[in-house]
Amino acid sequence: MKFFVLLIIAYLLGSIPSGVWIGKFFFKKDLRQFGSGNTGTTNTFRVLGKKAGIAVLLMDILKGTLATCLPLLFTLDVNPLVFGVAAVLGHTFPIFANFKGGKAVATSAGMILAYNPAFFVYSALIFIIMLYITSMVSLSSMISAVLITLSTIILPFAIPAILPHFDWLLTSIALVLTIFIFIRHKDNIERIKDGTESRVPFGLGARKKNKTND
Repeated sequence: MKFFVLLIIAYLLGSIPSGVWIGKFFFKKDLRQFGSGNTGTTNTFRVLGKKAGIAVLLMDILKGTLATCLPLLFTLDVNPLVFGVAAVLGHTFPIFANFKGGKAVATSAGMILAYNPAFFVYSALIFIIMLYITSMVSLSSMISAVLITLSTIILPFAIPAILPHFDWLLTSIALVLTIFIFIRHKDNIERIKDGTESRVPFGLGARKKNKTND
């Protein structure tokens, strides 16, 4: 009984629509009606600005972290990733926002943070490097998801200090989330192909674009 109650709590935590609530309360804007229509961090930065974007990023990460910590807080002998996945599902299909949510990246990061902080730092560095190279959040998210999934297999044997043992559930979840992230970014993929995808104003990709425009 405790398992199912905590699972529901994890989903509800993930369902908190940070971007929607911050947009409506502080800016009188519904994120779903602006930009890409997505309620996640990237569209928040684009529509509401840096402060709101950082706030949503931190809140979305925290949702995944808190949900993943539930079995530890309530002494339940279950792999914490199960509850992290529930939060990710809540973030992507939030009951508080008509089941239209984000793209699962930030909340997934929060799940990894609670599961293994060292692996979280490693994963964050991969994303930052990819973002610097591509200057595109969407492309960086997809490439990072693939590399992180491969890392769950390689690191336990190559660098056990980061990931001490192979966890088949972690690898399975990473693989499923990678596929899901690609599906959720299908519109971004089309824009990347067309050369119209939005870029952040820094990194090699941004410099290349600026030189082309010049």
